[in-house]
Amino acid sequence: MNSILLNSLIAAFIISTFSLVGVFGFFVNEKLFKKISLFFVAFSTGALLGGAFFHLLPESITDPHTLTPYVYLLSGIMVFFALERLLKWNHCHNHEDCDAHTFTYMSLMGDGIHNFIDGLIIVSAFNVSFEVGLATAIAVASHEIPQELGDFCVLVHGGFSRGKALMWNFISALTAIAGVMAGFVLINNVQDISLILLPFAAGGFIYISMSDLIPELHKENNLKKSLMYFILFTVGLVFMYLTKILFE
Repeated sequence: MNSILLNSLIAAFIISTFSLVGVFGFFVNEKLFKKISLFFVAFSTGALLGGAFFHLLPESITDPHTLTPYVYLLSGIMVFFALERLLKWNHCHNHEDCDAHTFTYMSLMGDGIHNFIDGLIIVSAFNVSFEVGLATAIAVASHEIPQELGDFCVLVHGGFSRGKALMWNFISALTAIAGVMAGFVLINNVQDISLILLPFAAGGFIYISMSDLIPELHKENNLKKSLMYFILFTVGLVFMYLTKILFE
């Protein structure tokens, strides 16, 4: 099997298993569950921004005088913005105003699309080099933990049993593998597709971190906890910077 495809599939499968992090929900109460997830949110915010600016974007800029990579970067931001608005509209803005099954299935659909895109991003990054692929997989993985914790809570809130929520969350996560396969086909049939997907992915990373994750951290009013979140955010940035320096 082609090494790019193999590495991408392994990374996508490992990241998909992170959807099972919801198993901790069987043993801790919802309040503690949320507190734990915020520590992952803080780290993943830095990791996503670091992945975008230290790994994906630099690899997509082959000519410093062209604006093309930045067009794809902004396209990524716009698509993720549109996708999020569409999903929130379908959630009726307020779970209590919707049929429970409607917003839970919409959540699963949105998560599936998101994971499919993650698969495209991962295989595109591994196509550049193993180092870029590994750094991108780490950035994606760091975001998956708090995201999957949140998705698990949404499904349980919508009426799923914890066991059923865990199963469907995992099935939804496996769409990342389909994304890898689709991306591999594109890479081998569309010239320079990575130069489109990498800045597009960087835009997605930037949007998720700035629009979704940082606002969550701003909800914390405790100064000590806020400082801890900032430290973890910085650790995420430094970690991605070091992977760039050490693997070059």
